[in-house]
Amino acid sequence: MKQWMKPALTAAAIALGLVGAAHAQWPDKPIKLVVPYPAGGAADNTARILAQYLGERLKQQIIVDNRPGASGTIGASYVAKAPADGYTLLLDATSYTVNPSLFPKLNYDPAKELAPVSLIMQVPLLMVVPANSPYASVADVVKAAKAAPGKLTYASAGSGGAQHLAAELFSQNERISMTHIPYKGGAPALTDLIGGQVDLMFSATTASGAFVKGGKLKPLAITSSKRQEGWPQVPTVGESGIKGFEVNEWNGLFAPAGTPRPILDRLETETRAVVADKAVASRFAEMGVQGVGSSSKDFTAFVKSETTKWAGVIKAGNIKVD
Repeated sequence: MKQWMKPALTAAAIALGLVGAAHAQWPDKPIKLVVPYPAGGAADNTARILAQYLGERLKQQIIVDNRPGASGTIGASYVAKAPADGYTLLLDATSYTVNPSLFPKLNYDPAKELAPVSLIMQVPLLMVVPANSPYASVADVVKAAKAAPGKLTYASAGSGGAQHLAAELFSQNERISMTHIPYKGGAPALTDLIGGQVDLMFSATTASGAFVKGGKLKPLAITSSKRQEGWPQVPTVGESGIKGFEVNEWNGLFAPAGTPRPILDRLETETRAVVADKAVASRFAEMGVQGVGSSSKDFTAFVKSETTKWAGVIKAGNIKVD
Protein backbone atom coordinates (compact mmCIF):
# COMPACT_ATOMS: atom_id res chain seq x y z
CA MET A 1 0.00 0.00 0.00
CA LYS A 2 1.27 3.43 -0.90
CA GLN A 3 2.22 5.58 2.08
CA TRP A 4 0.07 8.52 1.02
CA MET A 5 -3.05 6.34 1.10
CA LYS A 6 -2.67 5.34 4.74
CA PRO A 7 -3.70 8.68 6.31
CA ALA A 8 -6.79 8.84 4.08
CA LEU A 9 -7.82 5.32 4.96
CA THR A 10 -7.17 5.99 8.64
CA ALA A 11 -9.34 9.13 8.49
CA ALA A 12 -12.14 7.20 6.75
CA ALA A 13 -11.99 4.46 9.35
CA ILE A 14 -12.17 7.02 12.15
CA ALA A 15 -15.15 8.72 10.47
CA LEU A 16 -16.97 5.41 10.10
CA GLY A 17 -16.22 4.62 13.69
CA LEU A 18 -17.66 7.92 14.83
CA VAL A 19 -20.80 7.38 12.76
CA GLY A 20 -21.20 3.89 14.16
CA ALA A 21 -20.73 5.20 17.68
CA ALA A 22 -23.39 7.85 17.06
CA HIS A 23 -25.83 5.17 15.94
CA ALA A 24 -25.03 3.08 18.99
CA GLN A 25 -25.69 6.03 21.28
CA TRP A 26 -29.00 6.93 19.62
CA PRO A 27 -31.12 8.29 21.15
CA ASP A 28 -29.18 10.51 23.53
CA LYS A 29 -31.67 13.40 23.52
CA PRO A 30 -35.48 13.80 23.29
CA ILE A 31 -37.24 12.75 20.09
CA LYS A 32 -39.92 14.87 18.42
CA LEU A 33 -42.96 12.97 17.11
CA VAL A 34 -44.85 15.22 14.71
CA VAL A 35 -48.61 14.71 14.29
CA PRO A 36 -49.95 16.69 11.31
CA TYR A 37 -53.47 16.83 12.79
CA PRO A 38 -55.10 18.62 15.75
CA ALA A 39 -54.79 17.42 19.33
CA GLY A 40 -57.57 15.15 20.56
CA GLY A 41 -58.14 13.21 17.34
CA ALA A 42 -57.43 9.56 16.61
CA ALA A 43 -53.91 10.17 15.23
CA ASP A 44 -53.03 12.34 18.22
CA ASN A 45 -54.30 9.70 20.65
CA THR A 46 -52.30 7.00 18.89
CA ALA A 47 -49.20 9.20 18.93
CA ARG A 48 -49.44 9.84 22.66
CA ILE A 49 -49.73 6.13 23.42
CA LEU A 50 -46.77 5.39 21.14
CA ALA A 51 -44.74 8.23 22.65
CA GLN A 52 -45.24 6.91 26.16
CA TYR A 53 -44.40 3.27 25.54
CA LEU A 54 -41.78 3.73 22.82
CA GLY A 55 -40.08 6.35 25.00
CA GLU A 56 -39.88 3.83 27.83
CA ARG A 57 -38.28 1.26 25.54
CA LEU A 58 -35.79 3.74 24.09
CA LYS A 59 -35.16 5.25 27.54
CA GLN A 60 -35.67 8.71 26.12
CA GLN A 61 -38.47 11.27 26.14
CA ILE A 62 -40.65 11.46 23.03
CA ILE A 63 -42.46 14.78 22.64
CA VAL A 64 -45.66 14.91 20.58
CA ASP A 65 -45.67 18.00 18.36
CA ASN A 66 -49.02 18.80 16.68
CA ARG A 67 -48.61 20.67 13.38
CA PRO A 68 -52.08 20.55 11.79
CA GLY A 69 -53.23 22.09 8.53
CA ALA A 70 -53.66 21.47 4.80
CA SER A 71 -54.88 17.87 5.21
CA GLY A 72 -51.72 16.86 7.07
CA THR A 73 -49.28 18.15 4.48
CA ILE A 74 -47.80 20.89 6.70
CA GLY A 75 -46.57 18.44 9.35
CA ALA A 76 -45.49 15.82 6.81
CA SER A 77 -43.49 18.41 4.87
CA TYR A 78 -41.80 19.55 8.09
CA VAL A 79 -40.58 16.01 8.82
CA ALA A 80 -39.61 15.36 5.19
CA LYS A 81 -37.25 18.35 5.36
CA ALA A 82 -35.94 17.58 8.88
CA PRO A 83 -32.45 16.15 9.53
CA ALA A 84 -32.38 12.39 8.94
CA ASP A 85 -30.96 11.59 12.36
CA GLY A 86 -33.81 9.80 14.12
CA TYR A 87 -34.80 12.76 16.28
CA THR A 88 -37.76 13.96 14.19
CA LEU A 89 -40.44 11.40 13.31
CA LEU A 90 -43.90 11.51 11.75
CA LEU A 91 -47.13 9.86 12.90
CA ASP A 92 -49.38 10.12 9.84
CA ALA A 93 -52.73 8.71 8.75
CA THR A 94 -54.84 7.78 5.73
CA SER A 95 -54.42 11.21 4.14
CA TYR A 96 -50.74 10.43 3.59
CA THR A 97 -51.66 8.15 0.67
CA VAL A 98 -54.41 10.45 -0.62
CA ASN A 99 -52.65 13.82 -0.63
CA PRO A 100 -50.29 13.14 -3.57
CA SER A 101 -53.34 12.85 -5.84
CA LEU A 102 -55.35 15.65 -4.26
CA PHE A 103 -52.43 18.09 -4.14
CA PRO A 104 -50.22 17.48 -7.18
CA LYS A 105 -47.98 20.43 -6.24
CA LEU A 106 -46.84 19.20 -2.83
CA ASN A 107 -43.55 20.73 -1.72
CA TYR A 108 -42.27 17.29 -0.70
CA ASP A 109 -42.31 13.82 -2.23
CA PRO A 110 -43.81 11.25 0.20
CA ALA A 111 -42.40 8.38 -1.84
CA LYS A 112 -38.83 9.71 -1.80
CA GLU A 113 -38.44 11.93 1.27
CA LEU A 114 -40.09 9.81 3.98
CA ALA A 115 -39.37 6.23 5.02
CA PRO A 116 -42.21 4.01 6.33
CA VAL A 117 -41.27 2.40 9.66
CA SER A 118 -44.39 0.54 10.83
CA LEU A 119 -48.16 0.47 10.36
CA ILE A 120 -49.32 0.94 13.93
CA MET A 121 -53.07 0.58 13.85
CA GLN A 122 -56.11 0.57 11.59
CA VAL A 123 -59.86 0.87 12.00
CA PRO A 124 -62.61 -0.07 9.54
CA LEU A 125 -65.61 2.05 8.60
CA LEU A 126 -69.27 1.25 9.04
CA MET A 127 -71.75 1.95 6.29
CA VAL A 128 -74.50 3.50 8.39
CA VAL A 129 -78.00 4.89 7.77
CA PRO A 130 -80.54 6.54 10.10
CA ALA A 131 -82.30 4.15 12.48
CA ASN A 132 -85.61 4.57 10.64
CA SER A 133 -84.09 4.28 7.15
CA PRO A 134 -85.94 2.06 4.67
CA TYR A 135 -82.62 0.54 3.63
CA ALA A 136 -81.71 -2.69 5.42
CA SER A 137 -78.78 -3.87 3.30
CA VAL A 138 -76.12 -2.80 0.84
CA ALA A 139 -78.24 -4.30 -1.93
CA ASP A 140 -81.12 -2.01 -0.95
CA VAL A 141 -78.88 1.05 -1.31
CA VAL A 142 -77.53 -0.06 -4.68
CA LYS A 143 -81.06 -0.79 -5.96
CA ALA A 144 -82.35 2.62 -4.84
CA ALA A 145 -79.35 4.45 -6.33
CA LYS A 146 -79.79 2.73 -9.69
CA ALA A 147 -83.50 3.51 -9.70
CA ALA A 148 -82.94 7.22 -9.08
CA PRO A 149 -79.36 8.31 -9.95
CA GLY A 150 -78.11 11.18 -7.78
CA LYS A 151 -81.11 11.14 -5.43
CA LEU A 152 -79.39 9.34 -2.54
CA THR A 153 -77.12 11.56 -0.45
CA TYR A 154 -74.09 10.61 1.60
CA ALA A 155 -72.29 12.64 4.25
CA SER A 156 -68.58 12.98 4.93
CA ALA A 157 -66.28 14.95 7.20
CA GLY A 158 -64.99 16.83 4.15
CA SER A 159 -63.98 16.42 0.52
CA GLY A 160 -61.05 14.07 -0.04
CA GLY A 161 -61.28 12.40 3.36
CA ALA A 162 -61.59 8.67 4.04
CA GLN A 163 -65.41 8.80 4.33
CA HIS A 164 -65.75 10.61 1.01
CA LEU A 165 -63.35 8.31 -0.81
CA ALA A 166 -64.90 5.15 0.64
CA ALA A 167 -68.30 6.20 -0.69
CA GLU A 168 -66.78 7.20 -4.04
CA LEU A 169 -65.03 3.83 -4.33
CA PHE A 170 -68.33 2.13 -3.48
CA SER A 171 -70.16 4.16 -6.14
CA GLN A 172 -67.52 3.47 -8.78
CA ASN A 173 -67.51 -0.27 -8.07
CA GLU A 174 -71.29 -0.48 -8.38
CA ARG A 175 -71.57 2.11 -11.16
CA ILE A 176 -74.11 4.16 -9.27
CA SER A 177 -74.46 7.88 -8.69
CA MET A 178 -75.01 9.39 -5.22
CA THR A 179 -74.74 13.03 -4.14
CA HIS A 180 -71.90 13.93 -1.80
CA ILE A 181 -72.70 16.29 1.10
CA PRO A 182 -69.39 17.38 2.69
CA TYR A 183 -69.36 18.75 6.24
CA LYS A 184 -66.71 20.54 8.25
CA GLY A 185 -65.95 17.54 10.45
CA GLY A 186 -67.39 14.16 11.29
CA ALA A 187 -69.52 15.26 14.24
CA PRO A 188 -71.92 17.54 12.31
CA ALA A 189 -72.11 14.97 9.52
CA LEU A 190 -73.20 12.26 11.95
CA THR A 191 -75.68 14.65 13.62
CA ASP A 192 -77.43 15.30 10.29
CA LEU A 193 -77.32 11.61 9.42
CA ILE A 194 -79.04 10.72 12.69
CA GLY A 195 -81.62 13.42 11.97
CA GLY A 196 -82.31 12.04 8.50
CA GLN A 197 -81.01 15.06 6.57
CA VAL A 198 -78.74 12.71 4.59
CA ASP A 199 -79.26 9.08 3.60
CA LEU A 200 -76.02 7.34 4.54
CA MET A 201 -72.38 7.67 5.53
CA PHE A 202 -69.20 5.65 5.72
CA SER A 203 -67.84 6.41 9.20
CA ALA A 204 -65.06 4.86 11.29
CA THR A 205 -66.33 2.48 13.96
CA THR A 206 -64.65 4.71 16.55
CA ALA A 207 -66.92 7.62 15.53
CA SER A 208 -70.23 5.97 14.62
CA GLY A 209 -70.07 2.89 16.83
CA ALA A 210 -71.60 4.54 19.91
CA PHE A 211 -74.57 5.80 17.87
CA VAL A 212 -75.12 2.32 16.43
CA LYS A 213 -75.06 0.74 19.89
CA GLY A 214 -77.37 3.52 21.13
CA GLY A 215 -79.93 2.71 18.46
CA LYS A 216 -79.58 6.03 16.60
CA LEU A 217 -77.91 4.58 13.50
CA LYS A 218 -78.30 1.30 11.64
CA PRO A 219 -75.20 -0.47 10.25
CA LEU A 220 -75.52 -2.09 6.83
CA ALA A 221 -71.93 -3.29 6.40
CA ILE A 222 -68.35 -2.92 7.61
CA THR A 223 -65.45 -2.09 5.27
CA SER A 224 -62.90 -4.56 6.66
CA SER A 225 -61.90 -7.71 4.78
CA LYS A 226 -63.56 -9.91 7.41
CA ARG A 227 -66.11 -9.49 10.17
CA GLN A 228 -64.86 -7.77 13.28
CA GLU A 229 -64.90 -9.05 16.84
CA GLY A 230 -66.82 -6.01 18.09
CA TRP A 231 -69.33 -6.18 15.26
CA PRO A 232 -69.97 -9.87 14.57
CA GLN A 233 -73.53 -9.22 13.38
CA VAL A 234 -72.45 -6.74 10.70
CA PRO A 235 -71.52 -8.26 7.31
CA THR A 236 -68.56 -6.96 5.35
CA VAL A 237 -69.12 -4.99 2.16
CA GLY A 238 -67.49 -7.93 0.39
CA GLU A 239 -70.00 -10.37 1.89
CA SER A 240 -72.71 -8.01 0.72
CA GLY A 241 -71.81 -8.61 -2.90
CA ILE A 242 -68.99 -6.15 -3.63
CA LYS A 243 -65.93 -8.36 -3.87
CA GLY A 244 -62.53 -7.02 -2.87
CA PHE A 245 -63.89 -3.89 -1.22
CA GLU A 246 -61.77 -2.94 1.77
CA VAL A 247 -61.19 0.48 3.37
CA ASN A 248 -59.48 1.18 6.68
CA GLU A 249 -58.41 4.39 8.32
CA TRP A 250 -54.89 3.92 9.70
CA ASN A 251 -51.97 5.45 11.56
CA GLY A 252 -48.32 4.71 10.87
CA LEU A 253 -44.83 5.82 11.79
CA PHE A 254 -42.42 7.45 9.31
CA ALA A 255 -38.90 8.89 9.46
CA PRO A 256 -37.06 11.19 7.06
CA ALA A 257 -35.56 9.28 4.14
CA GLY A 258 -31.86 8.80 4.61
CA THR A 259 -32.15 8.05 8.32
CA PRO A 260 -29.34 5.55 9.08
CA ARG A 261 -30.45 1.94 8.71
CA PRO A 262 -29.46 0.95 12.28
CA ILE A 263 -31.79 3.66 13.63
CA LEU A 264 -34.64 2.66 11.30
CA ASP A 265 -34.19 -0.98 12.27
CA ARG A 266 -34.32 -0.19 15.96
CA LEU A 267 -37.36 2.06 15.52
CA GLU A 268 -39.14 -0.75 13.68
CA THR A 269 -38.22 -3.38 16.26
CA GLU A 270 -39.20 -1.27 19.26
CA THR A 271 -42.41 0.02 17.65
CA ARG A 272 -43.56 -3.51 16.87
CA ALA A 273 -42.77 -4.51 20.45
CA VAL A 274 -44.86 -1.58 21.71
CA VAL A 275 -47.88 -2.55 19.59
CA ALA A 276 -47.57 -6.17 20.81
CA ASP A 277 -47.52 -5.04 24.46
CA LYS A 278 -50.66 -6.13 26.35
CA ALA A 279 -51.07 -2.72 27.96
CA VAL A 280 -51.01 -1.03 24.56
CA ALA A 281 -53.39 -3.61 23.11
CA SER A 282 -55.77 -2.79 25.94
CA ARG A 283 -55.50 0.94 25.23
CA PHE A 284 -56.18 0.32 21.54
CA ALA A 285 -59.16 -1.88 22.39
CA GLU A 286 -60.61 0.95 24.48
CA MET A 287 -60.23 3.25 21.46
CA GLY A 288 -61.87 0.63 19.25
CA VAL A 289 -58.88 0.26 16.92
CA GLN A 290 -56.82 -2.73 15.82
CA GLY A 291 -53.11 -2.78 16.56
CA VAL A 292 -50.96 -3.97 13.64
CA GLY A 293 -47.24 -3.37 14.25
CA SER A 294 -46.10 -4.29 10.74
CA SER A 295 -42.59 -4.58 9.37
CA SER A 296 -41.22 -1.62 7.45
CA LYS A 297 -41.23 -3.78 4.30
CA ASP A 298 -44.92 -4.59 4.65
CA PHE A 299 -45.77 -1.00 5.55
CA THR A 300 -43.92 0.28 2.49
CA ALA A 301 -45.92 -2.10 0.28
CA PHE A 302 -49.14 -1.04 2.02
CA VAL A 303 -48.44 2.67 1.48
CA LYS A 304 -47.67 2.06 -2.19
CA SER A 305 -50.85 0.01 -2.68
CA GLU A 306 -53.06 2.56 -0.91
CA THR A 307 -51.54 5.45 -2.86
CA THR A 308 -52.24 3.67 -6.14
CA LYS A 309 -55.80 2.76 -5.11
CA TRP A 310 -56.80 6.27 -4.09
CA ALA A 311 -55.09 7.83 -7.11
CA GLY A 312 -57.39 5.75 -9.31
CA VAL A 313 -60.50 6.66 -7.33
CA ILE A 314 -59.66 10.38 -7.32
CA LYS A 315 -58.93 10.43 -11.04
CA ALA A 316 -62.05 8.46 -11.98
CA GLY A 317 -64.24 10.64 -9.73
CA ASN A 318 -62.55 13.87 -10.82
CA ILE A 319 -62.29 14.77 -7.13
CA LYS A 320 -61.01 18.23 -6.31
CA VAL A 321 -60.44 20.08 -3.04
CA ASP A 322 -60.39 23.81 -2.44
